[in-house]
Amino acid sequence: MFELILSGGWMMLPILLCSVVALAISFERLWALKPERILPGNLLVQVWELIKNNQLNSKKLAEIKQASPLGKILAAGLSNSKFGRDVMKESIEEAANHVVHEMEKYLNFLGTIAAITPLLGLLGTVIGMIRVFTAIMLHGSGNASVLAGGISEALITTAAGLTVAIPALVAHRFFQRRIDTLVVGLEQESLKLVEVVHGERELQNKE
Repeated sequence: MFELILSGGWMMLPILLCSVVALAISFERLWALKPERILPGNLLVQVWELIKNNQLNSKKLAEIKQASPLGKILAAGLSNSKFGRDVMKESIEEAANHVVHEMEKYLNFLGTIAAITPLLGLLGTVIGMIRVFTAIMLHGSGNASVLAGGISEALITTAAGLTVAIPALVAHRFFQRRIDTLVVGLEQESLKLVEVVHGERELQNKE
């Protein structure tokens, strides 16, 4: 394996670096974007119990905010719920924008790796073919070992670039899809909170 990498020439170095970075980002995002970390299933129920029992104070609000991304959004809405439904929704949207930005962390870099590694492989191919034609000019077409070395370098870098790019692209699409799904869940939970809080208050005002 090491000999194969060496035979690919110096263009294998940036391709290998891209592969290490893509792998690190994929593992980090796989852990960071676990649905149970982003959307704790019972958080909204716990918040509603605190509201009903008049136990929602600044300390509890801070704990909710620190617990999860959903908690951060709910805490922003609860902090501004007294200013009306519209203000509460605006504060939720602002907090949600920050949460989504955090969820998309490193994904642009992963997408860039998926885009540039085939180009790096292509560049290695071009360099290898240049060496082949240079060898033909200097030694003629009779030196098979020189020609084979240049062609081998060209093929190895192309294969290496695609080997890194394809999984990186798949991972990028996978994480984007997961984020889209999580955003829908965050929106649903946030809307439930708005309706619960202001629906209860409207009911109390009518009574």
